[in-house]
Amino acid sequence: MAGGRVTLDALLAEAAASLVAAGSPSARLDAEVLLCHVLGVERTWLYTWGDRDADGEATGRFRALLARRMAGEPVAYLTGEREFWGLTLATDPSTLIPRPDTETLVEAALALATTSGGRLLDLGTGSGAIALAFASERPGWRVLGLDIRPEAVSLARQNAARHALANAVFDESDWFAALAGQGEDARFDLVVSNPPYIAADDPHLAEGDVRFEPRSALVAGGEGLADLRHLVAAAREHLLPGGWLLLEHGFRQAEAVREALVEAGYAEVASRRDLAGHERASLGRQPA
Repeated sequence: MAGGRVTLDALLAEAAASLVAAGSPSARLDAEVLLCHVLGVERTWLYTWGDRDADGEATGRFRALLARRMAGEPVAYLTGEREFWGLTLATDPSTLIPRPDTETLVEAALALATTSGGRLLDLGTGSGAIALAFASERPGWRVLGLDIRPEAVSLARQNAARHALANAVFDESDWFAALAGQGEDARFDLVVSNPPYIAADDPHLAEGDVRFEPRSALVAGGEGLADLRHLVAAAREHLLPGGWLLLEHGFRQAEAVREALVEAGYAEVASRRDLAGHERASLGRQPA
């Protein structure tokens, strides 16, 4: 950096060191993603052109974002997007950040969607990640995503338009409330949800990205099981005969969710493991 010259490689090294000192578990990756966002380039571009001089204006914007990341703000909120199931989705603090663990739920739903057409309901859709991932793989299916927060519905619609997924629509609803009185139109082949399932006193709420995510999308009563149990009970009325309910949950909650499904009368109750080997989603079938 002689004579005041700062290359992109040097800027990244400085940023990564600062993030390590701030306790980031993914310091180099965070620095690269933020710099790519500022420069409007892909990460592979940085590997090729890292010896280029850093532009002063871009450096200032990068360091401003870096300071916010060092304070703990999630990268997905700083850049305004996160990739999920190969889709780049807009994100903001009104919704949870899509996570790889949730792809377990998508995989389970796709495995059950063996017909060319059908209907899927995604409850608490947030950014629309689950609904849109499914819709992108099953263009012949109609997908409805519901969320109680109007700002989440707006974000999900934006993401659907971004990827031209016209088979997915989104609306505002407190769980199933908006479906009242719709008869057969309120019944689905698949009902999926990633509901709040963290207990209010869970110490993880004070760590990492979740400190900045909406508490209403994270925390549920009854030691984190209240919303899961509500969905288990209420979904029976909204499933077609032979339809499936699929729920994401905490990795220590699978047994409790399976018990709730069995007690509510579901058949073929089972759980699915995520890439780390944790039981991350459970499902049950509406008797035919």
